[in-house]
Amino acid sequence: MDQAGKLREMIQNRIEKKAETFESAEIASSAQRTRFICVTSGKGGVGKTNFSINLGIALCRLGKRTVVIDADLGLANVDVVAGTVPRYTLNNLLYSDMKLEDILGNGPEGLKIISGGSGMMDLLDLPQEKIQRLIFHFQELYQLFDVAIIDTGAGLSKSILAFSGASDDIIVVTTPEPTSLTDAYAMIKAISNEKLTTRIHIVINRAETTKEGNQYYDKISNASEKFLGKKLEKLGTVLEDVSVSKAVKKQTPLMVEYPGSIAAKNIEVIALRLTNENDSFDHVSMNRGGFVHRLMGIFR
Repeated sequence: MDQAGKLREMIQNRIEKKAETFESAEIASSAQRTRFICVTSGKGGVGKTNFSINLGIALCRLGKRTVVIDADLGLANVDVVAGTVPRYTLNNLLYSDMKLEDILGNGPEGLKIISGGSGMMDLLDLPQEKIQRLIFHFQELYQLFDVAIIDTGAGLSKSILAFSGASDDIIVVTTPEPTSLTDAYAMIKAISNEKLTTRIHIVINRAETTKEGNQYYDKISNASEKFLGKKLEKLGTVLEDVSVSKAVKKQTPLMVEYPGSIAAKNIEVIALRLTNENDSFDHVSMNRGGFVHRLMGIFR
């Protein structure tokens, strides 16, 4: 084995030993286990990042230490939606001696932000030692947060499927538009093909009425169960609301600028549903190992 190969093996062994330490602590104290939620979509423009930020704020209000990680590498815009200017990004984590805690940005109401950094290459295109370095630093999340929301790009890239497979929950955001529903189903199919046991939740965004949202959820859920054998979880509907676009223009999160709006109230209900699922979440997480352990398995 050449010197570079030995170095990679040493890094991998170090990561695995650290992961065992952190995840043993997780199992010993299930109340302190970080819940990793991957928010994704089949196509862009459905309000995924906006949803991620506002869900994070809603969870902070419920007393959950929450971070939103911008995993839309190359097109990072979580900080724009959150109304923050990042001092550091994942680039700093990969190419300097900084710790993950050093690059945390401060969002509204206690929410923490990890910016993806514009111009970053796709995760799978990074050198192996950089991937291992990133995974190594993700272990720090266990001690810092109750919930980590991973805001991925849209579509079917391998890195998106990797984050989806390592997470405890996947939230697929779609709108009632036919192309959005078709692409959301394609995303669910791709996840199902990976034989993942991760729970998949559906959020119907920009529906005219709750009834319409339920109808579109039933449509995509029935197709998934019939043709893919995959049961989906209905997380909720976020209604069409002019307050959303107003908040975006002001570069201020909806939950902060228009907390009494119907869309903000819808997101609050979704956050409550997620926090009320802790018992079943603990069971899934313990059976599948922790996020870092699963991510290591994917990139091994």
